[in-house]
Amino acid sequence: MRALLNLIRWMLLGLVRSRTSIEAENVALRHQLKVLCRSATKRPVLRMSDRLVFILLYRLAPSILNAVTIVRPETIVRWHRAGFRSFWRWKSRRHAGRPSVAPEIRRLIREMSLANPLWGAPRIHGELLKLGIDVGQTSVAKYMARRRRPPSQGWRTFLLNHADGIASIDLFVVPTISFRSLYGLLVLGHGRRRILSLAVTVHPTAEWVAQQVTEACGWDVAPQYLIRDRDRAYGDAFTRRIRAMGIRDRPTAPRSPWQNGYAERLIGSIRRECLDHVIVFGERHLRHVLRSYVEYYNGARTHLSLTKDSPFTRPVQRVGSILPQSVLGGLHHHYVRI
Repeated sequence: MRALLNLIRWMLLGLVRSRTSIEAENVALRHQLKVLCRSATKRPVLRMSDRLVFILLYRLAPSILNAVTIVRPETIVRWHRAGFRSFWRWKSRRHAGRPSVAPEIRRLIREMSLANPLWGAPRIHGELLKLGIDVGQTSVAKYMARRRRPPSQGWRTFLLNHADGIASIDLFVVPTISFRSLYGLLVLGHGRRRILSLAVTVHPTAEWVAQQVTEACGWDVAPQYLIRDRDRAYGDAFTRRIRAMGIRDRPTAPRSPWQNGYAERLIGSIRRECLDHVIVFGERHLRHVLRSYVEYYNGARTHLSLTKDSPFTRPVQRVGSILPQSVLGGLHHHYVRI
């Protein structure tokens, strides 16, 4: 800064000096610059103020390029152009404009775009407007998740879209107090994990199994596919009946119980939550126990796969005192508000 002030002082003094003295001083300064450039071992370091001085002199008199020695003329021109760009960038800076989008709204836009791969910016913008979030559609397109491949549904979505048309069937054995074997038949709908039928018999014949499937469907629409294992109880009478009902039979591969995983898991739940804690007296007693468990399972028991809801949608109660209702003699409880 002091050097710049000295330069301005000498420029003002030069206005009142004679031309001969000014020319003599210029010659002396040029010779000193040549001596310094000859003896200098490294490149001179210029500050920002030094560059501004050269730029201002270039603006006042472009002919000074012929007098510059320590830098090349192209360097001063490049400095001037860089200053020109910086000046107009500062002059054109944004003073006011569209308000910034809050981080939680950005996160919501990204989550909506990931959860709905078939939605575009207009659809997400419409959903945000319905939620009372006033944001521009261009902002929605800016903060959406970018994909390298065309949008596609996930396997979970694909399977859930076909679950309503699938049912599964399986048999399980229950010992009684007299060491007899009773057979339970489970018919499960995959859509809401609802137990369609849970019957009991001593002799599971193909005709009896076919009749239970017919009663399980009742007046409802029959499922399109029925998953079962290769037990001999599913004989010709069974296959003819379900074919007449328009159901496609889909037996699993031999020794592959995991292919009927929903039914196998539910049978495990029935054993862990009910049958392992009860001594069955007979067929009538087992039928009564299983009927009570079906009512509890379909109407009150919450499921992780249904986002903590029951197969028959259970309403949320917020008002009233909480009262427990016993199920299976107190083995389980159902809590309600009254």
